[in-house]
Amino acid sequence: MTETANARKIAFATFVRRALDDARAMRAWSGTEVSRRTGVSRQTINRWVRGDWASDPEVERVVAFCDGLGLNPATAFTALGWDRTAPPRSAPHPPPMDPDVEALLRRLVDPNVSDAEKFHIRETIRYLAYRPTIPLDAGKRGRRAG
Repeated sequence: MTETANARKIAFATFVRRALDDARAMRAWSGTEVSRRTGVSRQTINRWVRGDWASDPEVERVVAFCDGLGLNPATAFTALGWDRTAPPRSAPHPPPMDPDVEALLRRLVDPNVSDAEKFHIRETIRYLAYRPTIPLDAGKRGRRAG
């Protein structure tokens, strides 16, 4: 392996490792959750972290990984030594964030909030995010017309 190829593998492995560390620290995502949200298999992500790949990662997978984690693919492309920019995105601006959600996010990054409190906030958010959706007409079934 050439020195340049090895340096590219190390740079990309470092990029992926940092992205995973950030996902764990900021979002409490496991490797399985990162895989689910990015659409990139855990095996592929693990190979990237180890620098265990014979040919360059597929552009689509790199972009999916970055998009799932909210990262700019151009950063990954730079780590890989690719002379490419991120594909154009046609995504509209996100809707305004709910003030309560903003308050929770501020608490999660506030150094004065204890780790235990941050853990409880994340657990509550995770519970609410993944609980089954209650159908709109569910409340009407149990009521009788009076």
